[in-house]
Amino acid sequence: MNNRIEQLQQTIEPLKQQIVNHPLYSVIDGIGDVRIFMQYHVYAVWDFMSLLKKLQQNLTCTAVPWFPKGDAETRYLINEIVAGEESDVDENGTRTSHFELYLQAMNQSGADTAVMQQFCQTLQQSNLAAAFDAANVPAAAREFVSFTFDTIASNKDHVLAAVFCFGREDLIPGMFHSMVQDLSKEMPASISTFKYYLERHIEVDGDHHSELALRMTANLCGNDEEKWKEAELAVTAALNKRIALWNGAYESIKAQQGITA
Repeated sequence: MNNRIEQLQQTIEPLKQQIVNHPLYSVIDGIGDVRIFMQYHVYAVWDFMSLLKKLQQNLTCTAVPWFPKGDAETRYLINEIVAGEESDVDENGTRTSHFELYLQAMNQSGADTAVMQQFCQTLQQSNLAAAFDAANVPAAAREFVSFTFDTIASNKDHVLAAVFCFGREDLIPGMFHSMVQDLSKEMPASISTFKYYLERHIEVDGDHHSELALRMTANLCGNDEEKWKEAELAVTAALNKRIALWNGAYESIKAQQGITA
């Protein structure tokens, strides 16, 4: 593996461990708690696709007339990930994006999807600030999504790829492994789609997509030390935003349970 990739992984390991071992997972004790978690996490599922599509726009030609753009290896890597995220299969083999699959899981569990639908409808007609207000998005989710779109606005391919890889793809398997433990035994059948979503991410992101994202980041940073430094700063910030998002869900669940300590 690329030495700079290994160095970056070592640097961010303490933050990754905070996420993988977050107390959020242990406080989830019933279907109501799962619903709260999903109503926070759905924003990360949604804005992930915007980060991904920005990378595809920057690294491939999406305009007409078409001309070759950038490095063919990098084009392959991002297009392969897009295909898997935007048109995967649900547990019945029907094509769907991971965001749409997540909404299916929320509906099955009884989680409120109206807020996210309101957010998307408003955003199609206005801007993020208006969408946040219209849907009364929790503060931690607002900060998480705002960071993602600030990263997108930077328009730095190496930064986008690093945040995508280390703040999303490379992080997901370990993070969701904590969530899926004993889930099927402790929760009712109303979370079967959510369980499938988690297991699908462990399967896909823990192997194929994670490896593709690592290679893409290494290609884009190359031997440029300044790019690696920018990547490290952005990834560190992204992981801290994830911790803050988990903190928000954790506090909301504790409040519902009447836990004050």
